Amino acid sequence: MSVIEARRAETPSAGQPHRDLFAPPLVDVQRLADGGMILRSPVPLNAPPRALSVWFERWASEAPERVFLAERAGAPEGRGWRTLAFAEAHAQVRAVAQALLDRGLSPERPILILAENGIDHGVLALAGMHVGIPVAPVSTAYARLSKDFAKLRYILELIEPQLVYIDDPSRYGDAATAVDWRGAEIVASRPTPGMTAFADLLATLPTNAVERANAAVGPDTVAKILFTSGSTDLPKGVINTQRMMCSNQEAIAQVWPFVAAEPPVIVDWLPWNHTFGGNHNFNMMLRNGGSLHIDEGKPVPALLDRTVANLRDVAPTIYFNVPRGYGMLVERLEADPALNAHFFSRLRLIFYAGAGLPQSLWERLEACSMKGRGEKVAMISSWGLTETAPMATAVHFPIERAGVIGIPPPGVEIKLAPAGDRLEMLVRGPNVTPGYWKRPDLTEKAFADGWLRTGDAARFEDPHDLARGVVFDGRVAENFKLSSGTWVNVGALRLAALAAVSPLIEDAVVTGHDRDEVGLLAFANVAACRGLCTDLAADCPPRQVFDHATVREAIVRGLARHNRASGGSSMEIARVILMHEPPSIDANEITDKGYINQRAVLERRAELVERLYAEPVHDDVIVIRSA
Repeated sequence: MSVIEARRAETPSAGQPHRDLFAPPLVDVQRLADGGMILRSPVPLNAPPRALSVWFERWASEAPERVFLAERAGAPEGRGWRTLAFAEAHAQVRAVAQALLDRGLSPERPILILAENGIDHGVLALAGMHVGIPVAPVSTAYARLSKDFAKLRYILELIEPQLVYIDDPSRYGDAATAVDWRGAEIVASRPTPGMTAFADLLATLPTNAVERANAAVGPDTVAKILFTSGSTDLPKGVINTQRMMCSNQEAIAQVWPFVAAEPPVIVDWLPWNHTFGGNHNFNMMLRNGGSLHIDEGKPVPALLDRTVANLRDVAPTIYFNVPRGYGMLVERLEADPALNAHFFSRLRLIFYAGAGLPQSLWERLEACSMKGRGEKVAMISSWGLTETAPMATAVHFPIERAGVIGIPPPGVEIKLAPAGDRLEMLVRGPNVTPGYWKRPDLTEKAFADGWLRTGDAARFEDPHDLARGVVFDGRVAENFKLSSGTWVNVGALRLAALAAVSPLIEDAVVTGHDRDEVGLLAFANVAACRGLCTDLAADCPPRQVFDHATVREAIVRGLARHNRASGGSSMEIARVILMHEPPSIDANEITDKGYINQRAVLERRAELVERLYAEPVHDDVIVIRSA
């Protein structure tokens, strides 16, 4: 028999920080006979609307002149923004929706979008969803960075689109001609011969057919197909319904009430083909009448200057990023007091997701906040998946360190099921997908008695006060045993190792399955490493930088300090190889947001793993001393 335990956190007092940001953290815990438990909020979910369009129409009426979307006008290096207010956006969406209806597009054949974030992209996506035609935004990396276009071809076969939108065909090189578009109409903002101009869709005169089609859109209407980019060979098309997205935004507004009280202003690069950027952030603007300034930059050296320029123009009220993005941005904030002061001038919240944030980076961001405004800006995270639209747990209370992912928001249940020595998180709620597009086999495998399996593990921050939330405990299948039989917690060790040598290593995968020692295959930060090598030419190749004695010694010192404090062999790094070849998107080693796939890297680079452990030690292996 299960037992219900009510865990209540006191409402923050007037003297506590961030009291106006968050709802009180409340969680009920139902303990199960098998040692597992179910976590849920005792607060009911507010009734969400039938569709996103209800919110969109509200703001078009109540705040018609407020900026909804903004993008850089003209060339990327140009100054100024092209803005689209809510009323104008609503008019454009109706026009494009009519053009889609005129073409007889079918809900069974979603619109495929191959485009960077942009106003036209946003208008088309909203137009399709407005009249019940699903949209399937696809990672542009499948065209820009791929060599064989295998993932793009697979998605085309699965979706069978009648219409494909490409923002600028010249961006995608050979993909535009190498891929069989299967007879679909190609619409482009910058069309080449044979393509339809997006401007032609905008010029369509809407009729009452748009309102009739919109009235038929309900909670179970399929709105999007979002593709995963995890550990499988081919992406899975996750069905996203209107219910999923609307309930998720209602839950967010309940635990972060300030987003409804103060329409958010964000500067955001996160791609709309991912659930973080496309559902969490974009839909937050629809729910709360916010303004999204599209950042054409990305957390890569060649594009970071664009992000910095955008942040000089627009001070966000919430900032969203992944850990790699914060790692690059904090260096600019530390070096530029004016940028730092402007960035923090009206910032209410720093939010990270997608991967673990090293504690050293957390502390650097806090220090920048203190310098910029004299106080710490709240830093929080949440946890979820493409299949949960995305938020399944949320932090809505002050935390002092990275790793805490919060508690379930209203409407969502988290089941912690024993999985060996760990607890796997399973999810149930209105935000959970009904399954995978045209893949009933994958849908069946994904669920157990109505619960979505996630493969992610969790543990409690404080077992005596469960309302302090759970901590992400890595992937259930990622951990391994050394030859001694000792388990290695890959997620925790990776974060600790990166923190120990920050900023010299950007990311790494942990090795040592059935070995005597733990090792790292590391992706080094070339710029940071080169900065240590004052005797080398600025344009010398990465291999020469990585082999430099100063770089190797710095890594040895950092990891040796880590080893001394680690407390056991399962947390000690014995050997490291700095890899010269960057992670491959075609080989599934990395996503376009920069997430490293541990399993794919280890499989593809098995020879490097063997070299890491070979005797005698290879010249490119860095051996770490513990003392």
